[in-house]
Amino acid sequence: MKQIYHKNITWLIPTLILLICISCGKYTAENSSTGNDHYSQATATPEWYNPESVDTLTVVTWNIEHFVDDFDNPYIDNERENKPTADMEERRTLLAKALQALDADIVVFQELESDSYLRILAENYFPELGYEIFAALESPDWYMNVVMMSRVPLGVFYSYAHANTPIPGQTDEEGRPESQTFINNRMWTAEILVNPDYRFTLTGLHLKAGRGERNEAWRIGQIDLLREHLESLVISNEQKNMLVVGDLNTPPGSREFNRLLGDQPPHFFDPLERSGAFSHPSDSLFWRIDHILPNRQMGPELAPGTVQVAEPLNREQMIRISDHLPIVARFVTTDK
Repeated sequence: MKQIYHKNITWLIPTLILLICISCGKYTAENSSTGNDHYSQATATPEWYNPESVDTLTVVTWNIEHFVDDFDNPYIDNERENKPTADMEERRTLLAKALQALDADIVVFQELESDSYLRILAENYFPELGYEIFAALESPDWYMNVVMMSRVPLGVFYSYAHANTPIPGQTDEEGRPESQTFINNRMWTAEILVNPDYRFTLTGLHLKAGRGERNEAWRIGQIDLLREHLESLVISNEQKNMLVVGDLNTPPGSREFNRLLGDQPPHFFDPLERSGAFSHPSDSLFWRIDHILPNRQMGPELAPGTVQVAEPLNREQMIRISDHLPIVARFVTTDK
């Protein structure tokens, strides 16, 4: 029996190698023609979604400043969350009007309390916009999260929440290298499955706020973790489309900003470079710390002139909603 078994295996090995090579060759050809990973056979298209209906995709990122619900979360002890300000209903109404005007396919919010809150907002204030997916990686002890809503289905959703990131050059009271895991939940990456020929990874960010060397180092640690993951994704497909959006709490040209753009794949670029466009603070604009950054592979799909700081309502109303203005971009997702 052993001899027969060995003989059969020996005969099968060349055949298996040939089949594997054919399969790998086919996969590589598909990647080179589409610039994307294969459309996973393990991911079903939901009944509510028609891939053929989405030939362009609008993405918005917006920090909406301490946007909380009316209920006290007993596990979070913070005055803003415990006792919401009296103007929250007005802000919700204005936010709905702004979102109706923007009519984006994907919106990534910073400083929003939860994905369950966002789902109720969508159902009660702007149901006609048709958002189906609400996702976040919420902090267990803080109320300002990065939350997305989408009319396009998702694939894998990656978390950085529990990774401990260094704060380079900083030490604690005992002289040991300092690190943190406090706000890494405010970073995530999601696969966006637009159609069988077009998908990309979307990263939502709200990096550490504040000026000074320590805060800059804190952001560097977060960015290094993110880039390590994104660089690992392009190893399997160097043509992979990627998009980073959010409140980076740093302007173009800073050390942290350039670190995120990268000196090796994936290379990201700033479509608003030298545009003079500012996003913060909304009542006295003087800099741009909110960003939409495609990688070079996704650049050709970016519709010219569509990346901009948006003001869907008048300035006074925008100030009522938030101290940040939204950033918007549109991408072509089909060659039809």
